[in-house]
Amino acid sequence: MLLISAISLGLLGTMARPSLLRQRRITPMLVTFALVLIAFVAVLASALAFGGPRDIAPLASVNDPFEKVDFSRVPPAQRYTARDGTPLAWYSYAPTAAATQAPVRRVVLVHGSSSRARSLHVLASALAAQGHAVAALDMRGHGESGPRGHVAYIGQLEDDMEAFLNAVPHAGPQTLMGFSAGGGFALRFAGGERQARFDHYVLLSPFIHQDAPTARPDAGGWAAVGVPRLIALTLLNRAGITQWNHLPVLRFALDEASRAGLTPSYSYSLAMNFRPQLDYASNIRSARGSVCIVAGQDDELFYADRYAALFAQSGKHVPVTLVPGVNHMGLTLDAQAVAAVAQHACPA
Repeated sequence: MLLISAISLGLLGTMARPSLLRQRRITPMLVTFALVLIAFVAVLASALAFGGPRDIAPLASVNDPFEKVDFSRVPPAQRYTARDGTPLAWYSYAPTAAATQAPVRRVVLVHGSSSRARSLHVLASALAAQGHAVAALDMRGHGESGPRGHVAYIGQLEDDMEAFLNAVPHAGPQTLMGFSAGGGFALRFAGGERQARFDHYVLLSPFIHQDAPTARPDAGGWAAVGVPRLIALTLLNRAGITQWNHLPVLRFALDEASRAGLTPSYSYSLAMNFRPQLDYASNIRSARGSVCIVAGQDDELFYADRYAALFAQSGKHVPVTLVPGVNHMGLTLDAQAVAAVAQHACPA
């Protein structure tokens, strides 16, 4: 019996030694993994806490032109109710000239980043003078539509647009016209599942993507991006974690006079929604309706001469009109530019 016990203990010892060796090898691996995980979480937390957008100097070419605009005839704001019950503002411009077609075409106007519907007053008036019914929207997070700089979730702006179309129906054809970031949103809608709500899309100097060939660094000095926070939130969103999407990732080059009425910064949710999808080429390829682009030849925020090639490379050839001697804001304020935009309100 003693001999058998000794042999059994020997066998157990022999079996235990590889197990101990494996454990000794695995333990350092687990420690390394734990340290890497802790470091990753620390970097992520630091990016969220301290990786927001920096302050940015005011950009005169965007701020100054509005000092000369007469806003005395801006119509009173109207309201429609969004899906979540929030009242959102819009402005109606009735046709002031005989329409060239019946029924009248409605142009739904979407303003640019940081802005509001009244910034498009000159353009809206010109379109109305061409015989179009015009609806200029304060997009959620701007103007008089909810808390500035925020939306509840990515995709809420599309839901709001559909809510407007349902709440304020129009019997005739409709154009969605967006300027700058609003042009990017118009492209997002044109390539989305609800694109048939409009038969025509006009993109005015549209923002496409920060890495697109049309993008100048920092949008020509207009926007500061909190890159570390943006990357961290993108990674979290891919993992289904959205609880920090309210944090700001964009700050705009507003002067003090403009900050009171405009939107100084965007949360992650708003920044990701008020633009094309990250795969902007997919939006372009999926847009089955009529699309055209109008931009100022001297645009200082984007490379206007690259729009045609960008869309062609993404699978859709679109007409591009470049207005000579006009910069970014001039596209919606300059008489020559506004006339060119008004010509593209209806399909060719």
